Amino acid sequence: MDRVNATTPSAASADDPARAAFAALRTPEGEQLLAELRDHDPADELATATRLRRTHPAELVSAALGQARLRQRAVAKFGAEDAYRMCFTPNGVEQATRTSVAAHRAARFAGLGVRSVADLCCGIGGDAIALARAGISVLAVDRDPLTAEVARANAEALGLAELIEVRCTDVTEIDTAPYDAVFVDPARRGGRGRIFDPEAYSPPLSWATAAALKAPRAALKIAPGIPHEAIGPEAEAEWLSDGGDVKEAVLWYGEGFAPGAFRATLLPSGATLSAPAPLPAPPVGPVGRYLYEPDGAVIRAHLVADLVERCGGRLVDETIAYITSDEPYSSPYVAGYEITDELPFNMKRLKALLRERRVGVLTVKKRGSAVEPEELRRRMKLSGPGAATVFLTRVAGAPTMLIGHPLG
Repeated sequence: MDRVNATTPSAASADDPARAAFAALRTPEGEQLLAELRDHDPADELATATRLRRTHPAELVSAALGQARLRQRAVAKFGAEDAYRMCFTPNGVEQATRTSVAAHRAARFAGLGVRSVADLCCGIGGDAIALARAGISVLAVDRDPLTAEVARANAEALGLAELIEVRCTDVTEIDTAPYDAVFVDPARRGGRGRIFDPEAYSPPLSWATAAALKAPRAALKIAPGIPHEAIGPEAEAEWLSDGGDVKEAVLWYGEGFAPGAFRATLLPSGATLSAPAPLPAPPVGPVGRYLYEPDGAVIRAHLVADLVERCGGRLVDETIAYITSDEPYSSPYVAGYEITDELPFNMKRLKALLRERRVGVLTVKKRGSAVEPEELRRRMKLSGPGAATVFLTRVAGAPTMLIGHPLG
């Protein structure tokens, strides 16, 4: 494969310490050090560094220890098998898509017959790797030389170099016309941390949207907290949660997607809930025997009303995403609880009730309450063999405690 604008570790600039350190890590001595540090305990780092500096250059030891820390952090996103073969930058670990989410996105592209993708702002290559593993050829583009080198090293380390071409250039200079689809992952962090204004992304959301609309199909990764009014009518918006935690949102464009629709997808199951347009505000009513906590992706996608309609229930408060019903309801999109007590908010009363029932394990959930769960548990002074769940929330505007236990 032709490596256009490719840079290699051996070409690392002498006046760029980060690239020089990365180049050193890719030498046989550097790779040996990384293998030795795979299972090292960060708490023993000082002793480890002192020992290794007796036989290796100090700069190489520092670089290897830094990379070992990044690999350990990356296990949560990439799994141990991949993470300990890959390389990372601090920003790369922070911003990279976790494997489960990237694989889901790649599968949607592959299912529509996409065979080539221009991955703009590829970072350390998390999405490019998933696309390549789905059989898709990828042009991975990043303007940062070190990041591009890391992405190339990762493709090689995972045996995907034949499917992933890495270019170090500005994404605005890329002609995406030859590709079946475009994927854009704008940088959402700056020197002062997370960026919340979509037009302050790099590149801005408006540029990324324009690039997506030019392609036959496209996906645009965005922060899950993006205001719905910032999403154009041409996009299908999908919110993704993994293991119950909302990870990201993606805007889909082109043939095979549903413009204007909102979708919530739960991983690893792949269960997906969608609606072509928002439903009217759901009814509000008294707390019934059962309470349902929607998955965060459902809440972000504004699909709570859809679940209320499905279960024949109601909200406990018009501003709170807790659903209640008088009959049990089972769905992958909610966690269900049977409610045994509904009390006005009162710490002393809650403590007395928990002591009476000998509750030693208390799960605290809250929506619409300023009380911190850890502070509440501390004040309860729990003791006993029992377990319970308490919801700190509002019911019809009033601070309320709901006590119960998970269904099933």
